[in-house]
Amino acid sequence: MNTALAEQQAEAADFAALVQVYREDLYRYAYRLSGNFHTAEDLVQESLMRAWRSLHHLRSRDAAKAWLFTIVRRENARRFARDRPEETELQAETIPDRRPSYDTSTEAFVLRQAIQTLPAEYREPLVLQVLHGYSQQEIADRLGLTSGGVGTRLFRARQRLRRALGEWV
Repeated sequence: MNTALAEQQAEAADFAALVQVYREDLYRYAYRLSGNFHTAEDLVQESLMRAWRSLHHLRSRDAAKAWLFTIVRRENARRFARDRPEETELQAETIPDRRPSYDTSTEAFVLRQAIQTLPAEYREPLVLQVLHGYSQQEIADRLGLTSGGVGTRLFRARQRLRRALGEWV
């Protein structure tokens, strides 16, 4: 057998053993860095490919764990370097304020409470129509009902709201 081939096989076996020992630690570290399981898997895979290509830089097997962790950390940093947001010429003052405004009046509070007391079969179509602007047919398609069934539920929801809000109306 060729000595170069034997050396490559020995190096591959050493690397496989190294990966086997530290794989779980690398995944945990990558998950802690990224906060996402799939991203952590990608980080570890990319890091191991880099480690394999630069295995000749590993001076001591005792330093392997720290060396691998450094590669994972740098690979995570590369992830952010690749995804650079584009700068824009907009001034911060020209960007409209998109924060929703909430009505904090007593009437609005009472109305929200009354809507919450409706059974889900009535509350859901009412909220979809009034707050989200869906048509009766869109609500029917979304909830798997007939258009007439949605109309009936909307009518009953409004009746119940009128009774619940009788003293407020």
